Amino acid sequence: MKLIIAIIQEDDTAQVSEALLEAGYRVTKIASSGGFLRKGSATILIGVEEHQVEEALQLIRGHCAAPAEPAIKRGTVFVIPVERFEQL
Repeated sequence: MKLIIAIIQEDDTAQVSEALLEAGYRVTKIASSGGFLRKGSATILIGVEEHQVEEALQLIRGHCAAPAEPAIKRGTVFVIPVERFEQL
């Protein structure tokens, strides 16, 4: 199992979350801020199986708006191995 942590611009949050939910992924959204201008962003947490990582990443990439300037990044994504997972 993997944990995808996607930190994206607040403007893209709804589109990315909806696309992931429609594809059957469970999504947890956390409001966050950071970067040079402390712009609004969201941190999205998605638990996926190994074979689902690329599909989830494609959905995230495909539903983030193109940046206004080439130097500006649309988001940052981390894929972390999960050693243990429990639902309570």
